[in-house]
Amino acid sequence: MARRSRRSIRSELNAWPGYVDALSTLLMVIIFVLLVFVLGQAFLSVTLNKRQQALDQLEHEVARLAQMLSLEHSHTTALQSEIATLHKEHEADVATATSLNAQLNQQTSERDTAQSHASALDTQLAQLNAQLSAVSAALEVSEQAVQERDHKIDNLGMQLNVALARKVEQLQQYRSEFFGRLRSVMQDHKGVQIVGDRFVFQSEVLFPVGSADLSPEGVEQIKILAKTLRQVAAQIPPDVPWILRVDGHADKMPIHTAFPSNWELSSERAITVVKLLIAEGINPHHLAATGFSDYQPLDSGTTAEAYARNRRIEFRLTDR
Repeated sequence: MARRSRRSIRSELNAWPGYVDALSTLLMVIIFVLLVFVLGQAFLSVTLNKRQQALDQLEHEVARLAQMLSLEHSHTTALQSEIATLHKEHEADVATATSLNAQLNQQTSERDTAQSHASALDTQLAQLNAQLSAVSAALEVSEQAVQERDHKIDNLGMQLNVALARKVEQLQQYRSEFFGRLRSVMQDHKGVQIVGDRFVFQSEVLFPVGSADLSPEGVEQIKILAKTLRQVAAQIPPDVPWILRVDGHADKMPIHTAFPSNWELSSERAITVVKLLIAEGINPHHLAATGFSDYQPLDSGTTAEAYARNRRIEFRLTDR
């Protein structure tokens, strides 16, 4: 009995190292599996972070391109469509990445599938980079076209300014001729004078006091002016824009006639003169009637002479 007990104890002692080896091997396998899982998760996390950074950079670049292409509506529409597509792809990628993370948390055996999907994402990123390069090339072409158009616009603006300067110079010549002829015809007429670029008739020469109906003498004066204007207008080329502006002015004394105020009186007198000019053959497209009431005086005094100076009809030959 003692011998059997000693043999049993020896057998049990000989079996214990085998258990230890088995447990050590199992522990190493578990550590290896955990290490592989951790490495796989870290690799996938780095890959997804790179993809996310690339997508963020691409979104920023696309936004900048959209702002710079605001003048190119058709290109902007195409870019917006591409941006929407990229957002959809990004959302799909995020959903896929979330699904992969859940799968990795549940089953470590799907590690190879996640790596394959990461490779697919890299391919998509390369495709997006290629699209970005194409968009950048299109932007360069668009910027060059915009610069060419700006250059053409600048040239056209310079040409327009030169043409306008020539037209103004031509009109200045005809204005000088018009006023010169009027001066020679009416130099002996009382109440008629030239002030700067304006030909001025005192109201008493053309209208009775407080009235907007031309006097017989006023009718003759306007007919003389119309004849001179017809002669000068016949020499003005059709492409030179010009207008004879008839300005009615009054003094600041209150009126006691059918007109409510000096506004109506000054305006109606200018309109009466314009109607007679049209009746004398002046093209109405080259005439304008304006009333200034008493707010553009020649003399700020309060004497009868000052009021008489301010009551006037002015003729100004100007461009449109």
